[in-house]
Amino acid sequence: MKKAWLMLVIISLFMLLAACSGEEESAKMSTEDRASDSAEFEVKEEKSVEADVDQEAAAEDMEAPNTRMIIHQARISTNVKDLKKAQHNMEQKVKHYGGYIVESNVYLESDENSTGNMTLRIPEKHFEAFLSDAEAEASKVLEKNVTGQDVTEQFVDLSSRVKSKRAVEERLLAFMKDAQKTEDLLKISADLAKIQEEIEVLVGKINYLENQTSFSTIELTMYENRVIIPEIENKDLNTWEKTKKQFITSTNSLLSIGSGIIVFIVGNLPVLILLAIIAIVGFWIIKKRKIKE
Repeated sequence: MKKAWLMLVIISLFMLLAACSGEEESAKMSTEDRASDSAEFEVKEEKSVEADVDQEAAAEDMEAPNTRMIIHQARISTNVKDLKKAQHNMEQKVKHYGGYIVESNVYLESDENSTGNMTLRIPEKHFEAFLSDAEAEASKVLEKNVTGQDVTEQFVDLSSRVKSKRAVEERLLAFMKDAQKTEDLLKISADLAKIQEEIEVLVGKINYLENQTSFSTIELTMYENRVIIPEIENKDLNTWEKTKKQFITSTNSLLSIGSGIIVFIVGNLPVLILLAIIAIVGFWIIKKRKIKE
């Protein structure tokens, strides 16, 4: 009977030791499996998280407000009576509506024609009001073109993608805390850096859309055509002074001509004497022949 109880105790001890050893090995294998599986987490987890977030975003879209995100742009060309005054008035309107000037140029083509170009950014809620003010400032509207681009769906899509990327980022951060192997930590860090870079790109696109929809772009061109009327000269005509000047000028011309003649005669006197002698001799010979005949 004692031997039977002894055998039963020994068998029980062996079974207890085997159970403890199995639990330790199972726990060790579980820890290793979780660390190794973390390297493959991103692809599976990101897909599942993004799918869940996309479903939530789709449900939110069904309840989204009716406000649309529109990028408005306008191009308007006008004739104005006074370009400098009109440009100053437009600058004051821009400040009044809380907008800003991107670019402003003035071109003076001639004394009669000048052109002013302005690129403006106006808050969306004052877009129509500013266009009305620009038309009121003009003497004539030459061209008006208004366009709008609806980016609501694009904005919602980018927002949902950012939300899903944020969820993946949180999961990767949690797995980084539990990682025990260096190679697993490096792999999770690389995946985390990639996700964060994608988030920055998406957030940049969202900020751009928000800026474009918050402020409308207006290209304003103003032409000024001036008619210049010659003024009557009120200056003294100075008739007597002009007469004396003309008299002196004429006298100087005559003296210049006389001086030239004197210089010519005196300077060429030897040649002139020789020509005179030749002429006299020739005249005498011709006259003598006529007498003989």
